[in-house]
Amino acid sequence: MRFSMFISLLRPIGPVIIGISLGFTLSLLSVNWVEESCSLNGKASEEISLSQDGNSKGARRPNSISTVKDGDAEEDFEPRIVPYKPVQQSKPNKLFRAKYISTELGIRERLFVGILTSKSTINTLGVAVNRTISHHLDTVVFFTGMRNRKVPHGMFLVTHGDERLIWNMFQTIKYILEHNIHEYDWFYLAQDDTYTEADRIKQLVAHLSMDRELYMGSPEEFIGGEMEGRYCYGGFGYILSRALLLRLKPFLENCRNDILSARPDEWLGRCIIDYANTNCVDEHEGLQYYHYEMGKNSDPSKEYNMQFKNALTVHPVSDPEQMYRLHKHFTEIELQRTYDEIEKLQAEIKNVSEVAYDGNRSAQWPIGINPPFEPKSRFEVLRWDYFTEEQVYSCIDGFPKCELRGIDRLDVDDVIEIAMGELNKKYKPVLHLKKQQLINGYRRFDPTRGMEYTLDLQLEVVNQKGHSRSITKRVHLVRPLSRIEIIPMPYVTEATRVHIILPLNVQDRDYVNHFLEVFAANSFETSENAILTFLFIYDPFEARQVNQNDIFASVKTQINAYERKYPTVKIPWISVKTETPSQIKFMDIISKKHPVDTLFFITNVNTNVNSEFLNRCRMNSINNWQVFFPIHFQDYNPDIAFHNQEPPPAVDLVKDAGHFDRSSFEEACFYNTDYMATRTRMASDVQENEEILETLDIYDMFVRYSTLHVFRAVEPALHQKYRYQACNPRLSEDIYHRCVQSNLDGLGARSQLAMLLFEQEQGNST
Repeated sequence: MRFSMFISLLRPIGPVIIGISLGFTLSLLSVNWVEESCSLNGKASEEISLSQDGNSKGARRPNSISTVKDGDAEEDFEPRIVPYKPVQQSKPNKLFRAKYISTELGIRERLFVGILTSKSTINTLGVAVNRTISHHLDTVVFFTGMRNRKVPHGMFLVTHGDERLIWNMFQTIKYILEHNIHEYDWFYLAQDDTYTEADRIKQLVAHLSMDRELYMGSPEEFIGGEMEGRYCYGGFGYILSRALLLRLKPFLENCRNDILSARPDEWLGRCIIDYANTNCVDEHEGLQYYHYEMGKNSDPSKEYNMQFKNALTVHPVSDPEQMYRLHKHFTEIELQRTYDEIEKLQAEIKNVSEVAYDGNRSAQWPIGINPPFEPKSRFEVLRWDYFTEEQVYSCIDGFPKCELRGIDRLDVDDVIEIAMGELNKKYKPVLHLKKQQLINGYRRFDPTRGMEYTLDLQLEVVNQKGHSRSITKRVHLVRPLSRIEIIPMPYVTEATRVHIILPLNVQDRDYVNHFLEVFAANSFETSENAILTFLFIYDPFEARQVNQNDIFASVKTQINAYERKYPTVKIPWISVKTETPSQIKFMDIISKKHPVDTLFFITNVNTNVNSEFLNRCRMNSINNWQVFFPIHFQDYNPDIAFHNQEPPPAVDLVKDAGHFDRSSFEEACFYNTDYMATRTRMASDVQENEEILETLDIYDMFVRYSTLHVFRAVEPALHQKYRYQACNPRLSEDIYHRCVQSNLDGLGARSQLAMLLFEQEQGNST
């Protein structure tokens, strides 16, 4: 009974007791039992606590007992004062980053081309070589000993200053090693009497391993046969690898001093063989260097030799005319090969599509061209424009119908001619087709494939027996988008100073105050790198009275006031006297007063000039490459655009507030050197007809007489308030009509003018 009561009392606390017991048991099992020496004779305790210099060697074990007496420990301990020495912060090395990603990653161009020319042939054969290969290759450099005073345009020329052939070859290799060795993998050298098939040379080096020491061309034995090895004959050109030139670099001076030769190609071959142990080869890794020796007075069109058709280079070329005939012949060969390859690929695609799920329907027409754009909504449907041989029914200005002219007319005529050629190719010799007229024409631009055309042609069909009849045939054509190419542009910066030229006549005086207020806020107060120059235009009567009654006295007073307000600013002015104000005449005077590297911006007193536009003027004007003619945004007449409304203080760039004035060519950005060069080219025409200076403006001058890119684009940062311009009838008829058209276009939008006429008619009817 008592036992059962005892058990009943223990039952609630039993788990607690068992848990505590189990915890003690596990803790005892986890203890590290280490036997410690109880001896105080010094050995064990010394190992544990002290080192030779009396300092502690490490921490004690938690369960160990130190046997060192307190007194001994205090006697052995010697405190030390460690002086504080501040850490010297080393100057971090400045991280150098390459200007271009390709430089940092070690990416090089594939091919460098050097042409060896001379003073006597650079203007003949040199120009012919440049015209036949420069647009196929990225880099073409001409090397010569001496040169004429006038260098042909568009050629990069390096002059060595000596006509000795061996010296020129040495200087050419030295120049490449100093300037181009780190930018290219392969180097092709040829003479100016050698025709080079540029695309084949590029294709050859594209399949060569860049790390090989390769000397490739037309192997020839040395004169006399005394020396072993072969050199590459210079007449057919030769290819040098970057690795070979780098190996040759330390020994180039030795070659110049030790090797004697009468021929530059033989001298280079001996240098490469002696110091790089590399012979000339015409075959490498299955790739052949084909060349052909041209006979005297040979006609390329009558050469049927396969070696000639496959040649990379042809030598010798006697005159530029023969060079151009060779280029024409090889271009036709390459074009025909391209057409044959396209037809072969189209046939392969058509054959493969036979086994597709949808059969031939899976092959888009034309074969090899991207499929048509598929709209995802009704707003993405591409619009077809209707046209005939004389008119087009979709005009830029919103007119329902306008005359088909200019580039659009050439486009339509070309498409019809191609359509007739393809039809006759398909049905000959059974039928012969002649165009009678174009019934309907449709075209649209598909951004995924190009321009598409649908033509309904009325044709006269003539069979082999001479019978004819008239039929209607519908044809579809596509002018596909060509391969996109990146055009290399010279490097420009936004740090160039802009010289702003502001011509003023008597009608412009009242608008100068607003121009100076805007210009001061955008340029003077922000320290913009620009100089404003006023050009005061007097007619002969006004010029005679300038001392008594200067028509620009108020303007000059305003200029002096701004110079006092901004002490660091100087605003020069130039005065000219003329009966017919001409841009070219003004620039002749201004050009002589400025350095040749000056960047000009010619503007108008109604234009609001700001920093955003000036930066674009700097970026879009490239010396010896491009001139910039911006199209400003012109406000409409506020009485029409905001009829019966209060005009807003600031007008936004919207279609109901204004338009880009394409009839105005007053604003222009260009360099003084480009102006002077273009002005020199038109000097002969000016001697024959001096009135040309009044009939042309600067835009027409650059278009007609320069080889520069004329870049004309809308400029949203160039804003003009509305103002009716007084057109000078003394200027050329073309300039006068452009001025009148600009005034008419600036009145208002078509819808606004129509509404104004409607309100006027409603008022008259009532």
